[in-house]
Amino acid sequence: MVIDVHGHVTAPEALYAYKAGILASRGWHGRGKVAVSDDEMVAFLNQPTFDTGESHIELMREVGTDLQLLSPRPYQMMHSEKPAKLVQWYIEECNNIIAQQCRLFPRIFKGICGLPQSPGVSPKNCLAELDRCVKEFGFVGCLINPDPSEGTATHEMPGLGDEYWYPLYEHLVKLDLPGYIHGAGCRSPRYSYSIHFINEETIGVISLVGSRVFQDFPKLKLIVSHGGGAVPYHVGRFIAPTLRRGAGGGFLENLRRLYFDTVLYTPLAAELLIKTVGADRCIFGTERPGVGTAKDPKTGRWMDDVRSYIDAFDWLSAGDKKTIFEDNARSLFRLDAGAKSAA
Repeated sequence: MVIDVHGHVTAPEALYAYKAGILASRGWHGRGKVAVSDDEMVAFLNQPTFDTGESHIELMREVGTDLQLLSPRPYQMMHSEKPAKLVQWYIEECNNIIAQQCRLFPRIFKGICGLPQSPGVSPKNCLAELDRCVKEFGFVGCLINPDPSEGTATHEMPGLGDEYWYPLYEHLVKLDLPGYIHGAGCRSPRYSYSIHFINEETIGVISLVGSRVFQDFPKLKLIVSHGGGAVPYHVGRFIAPTLRRGAGGGFLENLRRLYFDTVLYTPLAAELLIKTVGADRCIFGTERPGVGTAKDPKTGRWMDDVRSYIDAFDWLSAGDKKTIFEDNARSLFRLDAGAKSAA
């Protein structure tokens, strides 16, 4: 079975019209809601998307994905908007849309919730929405944005190794759920949200590896998006200082407390990730449809057909491939052993 843990919701225009409305009024017209009937949602998910001529579901099936975990589109999450209630309302509506799609297509989708994070607001503010999504909808994890200020530097966020994050970590351990580290929107004019993702995930990894988080929460499960930002590809730069301090292989040992998804769109990058952190710490993800849903002009293949890259690695055993494609996801997200193929 192929489980793609890194999928983002393909949402109807009603969600983004709702977002525009609450932003335009700054909430003065009230909360409102997104209303999409089940029939409308089923029809929408079977319509072409991303200018591909294929629907979200068809794009999954084309590359052999059986089950996909859906979360909000991160660049749309607007965590830095004010007042904070706008963030709360919008994230809750995103989660409602994901829950509806998971209910309508339970063999294909499971939910990962967005959290209503705002700069300067304690992560304790997110716990009620996390509980709602788990208890009412059966969601299996949550996104964690390391920088709710969205690159504006209006509020300097503590690193993920800081005790600031401990209320969220404690709650994740209590629920036995993984946290999925993923940058979100970026309002800086200097760089795009894609670069912001990689920057924040890199900073998050380094902060965690140098912290006491896993000593204080030995059962905490954290996954880092996009292959861990830049860290696995520059690992020597981080190992060298630990060797000078006489710390031996400490950096790599601590790095392997984290899990890393395979949302990398070249075989060479995927190979380097797996060989650096080990197949047992890699978890299959594609973000399809998303940034990588484009065809490589040299090969004619989809760049986000990550499964084909990994399948072609003759240096990986069949057992290691199964670990990446299925076993790690089942264990981390406690997925139902009876999940069926989408085919």
